[in-house]
Amino acid sequence: MASYIKPSDAEIRKKLTSIQYQVTQHEGTEPPFRNEYWDNKHAGIYVDVVSGEPLFSSLDKYDSGTGWPSFTQPLEPANIATHTDFKLFMPRTEVRSKNANSHLGHVFDDGPAPTGLRYCMNSASLRFVPVEKLEEEGYGHYLSLFDGKISAS
Repeated sequence: MASYIKPSDAEIRKKLTSIQYQVTQHEGTEPPFRNEYWDNKHAGIYVDVVSGEPLFSSLDKYDSGTGWPSFTQPLEPANIATHTDFKLFMPRTEVRSKNANSHLGHVFDDGPAPTGLRYCMNSASLRFVPVEKLEEEGYGHYLSLFDGKISAS
């Protein structure tokens, strides 16, 4: 299993765009409906843009109508950390990547079955790895998740 670590701040600044840096390192939020993955329908996984740690699968992604990518559950629960924040004067559950401590978004309890959860993430905190590149990028062990579940679009 790969090891996922947080690079130095200087490396992160070099690697990320300004919106990616603001979202992941300073709990920013990108605009709804004007972000890279809110309507992505391709098969694959979403990893932390900072560390590469696997976070979510397209198999658990759904259209929540919010304009941000939403998932019913994490791909790797061990790579997710949550805590309560009060930034909008009401408690919300913030979602961060476990190893890089990147701000990803928030989780709410208004999602669909089977979990009832809506992991509402910022595209800026994610990098999408299409199923056809999983092996090449070191995520080949996730290929079996997509067996028989990919339809031609």
